[in-house]
Amino acid sequence: FHLVEVSPWPLFASVSALGLTFGGIYWWHYNNTSIIIAGLLFNLLVSFCWFGDVIKENMGGYHNSVVMFGFRFGMILFILSEVLFFFSFFWSYFHNCWGPQAELGFSWPPYGFDNVVIDPFSIPLLNTVVLLSSGASVTWAHHALVSQKYDNALLGLGITVFLGAYFLFLQGNEYFLSTFSINSTVYGTVFFMLTGFHGFHVTIGTILLLVCLLRHYFVHFSSNQHVGFEASAWYWHFVDVVWLFLYFFLYWYGFNL
Repeated sequence: FHLVEVSPWPLFASVSALGLTFGGIYWWHYNNTSIIIAGLLFNLLVSFCWFGDVIKENMGGYHNSVVMFGFRFGMILFILSEVLFFFSFFWSYFHNCWGPQAELGFSWPPYGFDNVVIDPFSIPLLNTVVLLSSGASVTWAHHALVSQKYDNALLGLGITVFLGAYFLFLQGNEYFLSTFSINSTVYGTVFFMLTGFHGFHVTIGTILLLVCLLRHYFVHFSSNQHVGFEASAWYWHFVDVVWLFLYFFLYWYGFNL
């Protein structure tokens, strides 16, 4: 069990999460965004302070092998929870894809959607290449850091952050050009929930890797002390794998039914 010192941030993080949840409900019911914006700002402030304390602990030499094992194990559990999160949305997709009801015209994509389904060999294919390339670059950065080739690690992280931002740009462009919305039957709902939540995870992963890039620039990492970078890289590979499932089943398989 690891607790360097008594910290208020877990309590404040819970309060901010409650504010986000309540704010979202209030926004949907009363079209008022004041609570959710306040909850988001408070959540960002707590995250900044909490991660700042963790970085200070690391720089102070408190992160020994036992502490780093705890961080890695916690990250594994977090990624497992994310797997189950996406599993629920894929379950909804397959439930409707393999057993379309009368409301969908007993077909998938639903009746009338033949001309609006996104071509998997356009932007989605480019996004696949971009995201897989970012997975290769972050792996290169990690191996370079372990091998004490710090300039290569910095370059690899920079390339990964750029590719993550480029992926988000392409995803936003795909949304802008789409001729259906989240309200377009269950197809639109499942499509935008899956791709939207994945895009949100890419955003978080890009921010985490950007923080790692800045920390590496200021020499916070060493060849044997970089558990924050490891956790961020694991998260990024998870995002890669989820996208492969999205591309194969949501774009390619759904397009060819």
